[in-house]
Amino acid sequence: MTVSVTSIEAHEGPGSTGFWALTLGSIGVVFGDIGTSPLYAFREAVAGAAQGQPITRIIVLGVLSLILWALFIVVTAKYVLLLLRADNNGEGGTLSLMALGARALGRRSWPLLALGVVGASMFIGDSMITPAISVLSAVEGLKLATPALEHYVVPLTVFILVALFAVQSGGTARVASAFGPVMVVWFSVLAVMGLIHISDDPSVLAAINPWYAVQFLLSHGTIGMVTLGAVFLAVTGGEALYADLGHFGRKPIQAGWLYFVLPSLLINYFGQGALVLSNPAAIENSFYRMVPEILVLPLVVLATAATVIASQAVITGAYSLTRQAVQLGLLPRFEVRYTSETHAGQIYLPRVNRLLLIGVLLLVLLFRTSSNLASAYGIAVSTTMVADGIMGFVVIWKLWNWRAATAAALIVPFVVVDMTFFSANLLKLLEGAWVPLLFGLTMVILIWTWRRGSAILTMKTRRIEVPLNDLIKSLEKRPPHIVKGTAVFLTSDPSFVPTALLHNLKHNKVLHENNVVLTIETAQTPRVNPAERVRMETISERFAIVRLRFGFMESPNVPKALVIARKLGWQFDIMATSFFVSRRSLKPSAQSGMPLWQDHLFIAMSRSANDATDYFQIPTGRVVEVGTQVTI
Repeated sequence: MTVSVTSIEAHEGPGSTGFWALTLGSIGVVFGDIGTSPLYAFREAVAGAAQGQPITRIIVLGVLSLILWALFIVVTAKYVLLLLRADNNGEGGTLSLMALGARALGRRSWPLLALGVVGASMFIGDSMITPAISVLSAVEGLKLATPALEHYVVPLTVFILVALFAVQSGGTARVASAFGPVMVVWFSVLAVMGLIHISDDPSVLAAINPWYAVQFLLSHGTIGMVTLGAVFLAVTGGEALYADLGHFGRKPIQAGWLYFVLPSLLINYFGQGALVLSNPAAIENSFYRMVPEILVLPLVVLATAATVIASQAVITGAYSLTRQAVQLGLLPRFEVRYTSETHAGQIYLPRVNRLLLIGVLLLVLLFRTSSNLASAYGIAVSTTMVADGIMGFVVIWKLWNWRAATAAALIVPFVVVDMTFFSANLLKLLEGAWVPLLFGLTMVILIWTWRRGSAILTMKTRRIEVPLNDLIKSLEKRPPHIVKGTAVFLTSDPSFVPTALLHNLKHNKVLHENNVVLTIETAQTPRVNPAERVRMETISERFAIVRLRFGFMESPNVPKALVIARKLGWQFDIMATSFFVSRRSLKPSAQSGMPLWQDHLFIAMSRSANDATDYFQIPTGRVVEVGTQVTI
């Protein structure tokens, strides 16, 4: 008998909050990364195109046209108008798109998994580079306000970043409430600065014509491709629009981008272009040169606040992405702490926070200026965008039921543009682009090792496991001593006897009055309908199988989910229930199926994993751990 029940749990979606409140929130969180690009994108692109030579009108108009159409094609058309519609039960992001594609295909696809893994790895790499380049570029304005402060740029940047990561453990709810208003002020200031300076040379508006972009690329050859890599800095953060879909919903994000953020960015870029046409020397720092000297310091303060907000958005994004990866079985369990009693999405992962801080500080100390760091930036985001585009094709073709040719006609132009930007960023490989590639490769190796090692471990344990039905029949013929209470045995496959149950029978020679074989499953959806959270199957007088299903955006809470089982007729007292968990001690084997280095890496990852009892939020006082040794 298999039954399910509806619980009182409900996911609070975007519809529970006013549209304009969500739009304001999206402006504060979603657009932080792309909204701070004017600090460095135009400057780096023009400087890269000039190559130390005088700045010409063709260069300025060409770069502006490239930025304009990159924002139109990559961000507006691909992400805002198209991919925001590819939601996985309201959630977005690279791993959500991967899960959606797998569901559309109806089977596990290794190419799709590879795309998701690479895209997610590069997103986490972006989470290191964004805080470093954003805060550095903001603080560098101090050199214009007071040249004597130049030597304090890096130390002050390090101080701000350390403080930012230090406050993560306390939660960001209070600070986040100010994100929207601060970023509204920031984008408004961007627009005002641009409007004031467009009058310096109104002919700069001619860059709206895409011919200037085409002419620039045709006439500049390799330099044009190098410049394209710098132009891509203007669209970094575009993937965040899709990743934050679940927090704000499609329409608030679209409204915030189309009616406020995009116009503000374009006006500022054109203002910088007009300023440089009238005064080429301003390219030294075209953003801060747009205001009088007396306003540079206040602008530095505002820019620093905006870059901290942009950094906060990618840091919390890295937390969410890592939790998704754990739930999907791509990484070992990480400790997850909740920083809000009302919002389940506000989480803090201590280990991820430490690793991100170390990476960010190394980048700042290694590159020291935003110009140097710009070379490392684009490759991470462009890789994620290519992966999103290809997985988007699978969703449009299989899930939306478009003809393959029609889906390809829609998505291939976007992928070609993304691949062009990716190729342009590869030209900066020796200048710093190797950093995110190295990090991405490391993440891929870790995920590959964990997946491969887990599969080998499962295969080896299956050889010695006993089918559950066979054990029950054996116990019915020769019952052991029965003790009162309920025993819950955690296992990944309820068809076989959990190791902890076998050891309990072997060493203690007792069987509990009620025995539950508990399996925790992760669905290919962000959240599971509460009606399908618990499924219970009674297989004998003393044995039942309980399956708990959680979405990959949810954190498994076993005691809370088991309360639902009361409505299924399972009467139990949590304080009279013992949870049996098997703790495996892994040893490398000469015939493991993996190289020895990978064996040791997998074992190290297993040892670093968070306890199952902590991860599943099981009361520690009710847990019995049974140790076993396994060679892999």
